[in-house]
Amino acid sequence: MQINGSIALVTGANRGIGRHFLRQLVERGAAKVYATARNPEQIDIPGVEKLRLDITDARSVEAAAAVATDVSLLVNNAGITTSTNLVTGDLGKIRSELDTHFWGTLSMVRAFAPVLGANGGGAILNVLSALSWFSHDGANAYGVAKAAEWSLTNGIRLELAGQGTLVTGLHLGAADTDMMAHYDGDKMDPADVVRAALDGIEAGRIEVLADEWSALVKASLASDPSAFYTSIGR
Repeated sequence: MQINGSIALVTGANRGIGRHFLRQLVERGAAKVYATARNPEQIDIPGVEKLRLDITDARSVEAAAAVATDVSLLVNNAGITTSTNLVTGDLGKIRSELDTHFWGTLSMVRAFAPVLGANGGGAILNVLSALSWFSHDGANAYGVAKAAEWSLTNGIRLELAGQGTLVTGLHLGAADTDMMAHYDGDKMDPADVVRAALDGIEAGRIEVLADEWSALVKASLASDPSAFYTSIGR
């Protein structure tokens, strides 16, 4: 999968990592980049085709797929965080996390899989998280939703292999975006995250770990979980 000459669609493209995807796709020579968001008028990257899209609205997804019939690279980046726990947190917020990260992503995949297949297979990139693999008090709804999206990513990879579609999962810790403005720890430059993701797609990789933290968390899965949670003070 080569970025140069590809036709990409990016969800959640009005800010943060999504905005960096737009910029780098254009810089790498993508033939067309559909920049989608609930409020596409906020998108300020030149050289892209703006498209209104709410991934939690089935009709909106269907309308986008009917317009973007030439897509060869789908970047499922749209996401939310509600800082909600599971036992006492608002159920509406928990459902909203799952509606976006799991059901919204699945809706996009179901709508665009036939498009990708008709255009030679192409690729799907799902923007996941190190929180796909561990829990953090205060962000457990997000962790559950990202864990579900990780499993979704692995499942659709198997289902779409026959049509030649590469499915890549991108995992990262904290990036310096609006979504993580409240976080006081170390943050990656989102441009570096996107660069690693696009390099991974071009290399045909099914998983990209954008930072050392994600690699550490994944490696911990093979060990007794008590050691990991003790080490992070949980």
